[in-house]
Amino acid sequence: MVNSAALKAVKALADAIRELGRVPSGHLYASIMGSVDLETYQAVINILKRANLVSEDSVHELRWIGPYPLSPAGMRP
Repeated sequence: MVNSAALKAVKALADAIRELGRVPSGHLYASIMGSVDLETYQAVINILKRANLVSEDSVHELRWIGPYPLSPAGMRP
């Protein structure tokens, strides 16, 4: 059985990165460090990268590369 807390963490970080488009990884972690330890954060980011939803460049900027939900008009945000 999959841990529902872990799934919520993955979804929350994915949603945050998708909404921002791109964000420095350190800034994102700093905003949630009271709720998630660094090891868990890095594990979630690696899951998102392996799923080809997020990329990370050489300066640790995370960028959403996954699909976007369609807006009511059928356009990407």
